[in-house]
This record gives sequence, C-alpha cells and structure tokens, in this order.
Amino acid sequence: MNRVIKIGSRDSLLAVAQTKLVMERIQKSHPELTLELVTMKTTGDRILNQSLEQIGGKGLFVKELDLALLHGKIDLAVHSLKDMPMELPEELPFAAFFERGDPRDALVLPCSYAAAEKPLLPNKIGSSSARRRLQLKQLFQTAEVANVRGNIITRIQKLDAGEYDALVLAAAGLQRAGLTQRISRYFSTEEIIPAAGQGILAVQCRKRETFPFLNDINCPISTAAALAEREFVRTLNGGCTSPVAAYAQIHGNELRLTGLYYRENKGDFFTSRLAGSMDQARQLGSRLAEAMSKEAELRP
Repeated sequence: MNRVIKIGSRDSLLAVAQTKLVMERIQKSHPELTLELVTMKTTGDRILNQSLEQIGGKGLFVKELDLALLHGKIDLAVHSLKDMPMELPEELPFAAFFERGDPRDALVLPCSYAAAEKPLLPNKIGSSSARRRLQLKQLFQTAEVANVRGNIITRIQKLDAGEYDALVLAAAGLQRAGLTQRISRYFSTEEIIPAAGQGILAVQCRKRETFPFLNDINCPISTAAALAEREFVRTLNGGCTSPVAAYAQIHGNELRLTGLYYRENKGDFFTSRLAGSMDQARQLGSRLAEAMSKEAELRP
C-alpha cells in the first residue's frame, strides 16, 4: 500500500492555488503517489489590524506549518519563498524550489475604474511591503502609500470598497489566483526591484527525510536565483520587514544579481549589480551585499 504524502498549505485562495500547482506537477510525474492537501490558518492570517513590523514579521505566516511538519502532521509544506524568514529552523530545510513565476509587481485598480478614460493618479496606494512603499514613493511622489493587510481577496475587496485608490501586489500571485484581469499595469523589475524569492515556490521538509520525487519538480534556475537573492538579504542582516530587495536573472550559466540597499540613517536607498557564474549563486549574493555595505559608508 502506498504511503499518503500530506502536503501543507496556508488556507488562503492564493496559497492553495500555488500548492495545487506543485501537487499537480508531482502527480503528473508520479501518478503512483497519493497526495493529500492539508490547509491551516496561520497567526499572520488571523492578525490583520497591525502591520507586519508590529506583530513580529513574516515568520508568523509559517509558524503553524512549521509545527505541523515537526510533529509529523504533514510531510511537506509549500510556501511563497518571498514570505519565508531568512533563517529557517535547522530541522526544516528547503527540499525543492519550483520554477519561478512572474517576478514583477503589478498595479491593481478598483473595478469601478475599468471604464474610466483618464489615466489614474492615485492619492492612496495600498501595500504591506516596506520594500514596495519605498520604491513607490519615487514613482508616485504625491501619493500616500498606506499599509494594507489581509489575503489577496481581502485586499482587493478593500480596494473596491474605496479604502484605497490602487494596490500593488505580486504579479505571480494574481496570475496564480486567476486574477490576471485585475492587473492594470506591470512594473518592470527596474522600476520596482522584487523581493528576494518573489515568484518562486519553496517546498520544505523535515531534516534527514528524503523525497526523491521532488527531483522532478526542482528547478535549477530557480534554485540559483533563490540562493543568490536570499544570501544578499541575509548578508545585509535584512529582516523580513526591512526595505531590502534582490532580483537574479540567469542567462545561460551567467547570473546577474540586482540589489537594493536602504540606508536607515539617511532614509535613502541605492541599487547595484553584480554578475558571475550561476554555480556561485550564494557567493554572488554575499559579495554584492558586502560591496554595497562599503559603498553606503562612502556615499554622502
């Protein structure tokens, strides 16, 4: 009798849709496996009246799934990599990185604006990300960029209710949730540098347990990008609420990494780039972070 593989996910529409993508790919390669989806609400999903900075960061979105993995209630967990803390429990390493979706951020307008003729100049833009808020202030200098919490559907409901003039969300999430029609504009990765790991799905397991079928869904390109981007943030000591950004593009065997460095003492930021071998992804992340740290000290 085949073992049932229990795969954990947050119970939001987007999280379930993304977990099902991974499960479908596994099932396609291994139809002999029996997969079971296990959903749960996390602490971060329950507390919606405070910002992430106030309640302890992104770790609150994985706490319950971590405990379920540790106690054997699930065998694997699927996460949006950008929502994962930089430091993982030693007992719960990453097992695979699913192919990257659209890495860009996207602008979402109220449904009532669809028939409007004039371009929107939003007065109030909703975003829960310090990274986005920092970069949006350059693009929309007169707008208020306000915090917004809740899952993707809750945020869009707040937008349509008139609480915001626009939202900025991850394009990959909107696309995977079947909400592509709500996207008004895609920001280039030069306009808004993505969060480390944005668009990549991560599969987490228990240490010393192996799941050979994950080899068929693990993407080497996404793995290299994940290692470079997360090492950049980790080297800068960037917590999950810090306005730090990193984006890796891979061409052949070359990895080109762009980083955003925020100077808290000056209240400004700058960007820089570094290229090297894809095989040296983690080293490229740390090298770029160290170079930008030194540059920050020399800048006026």
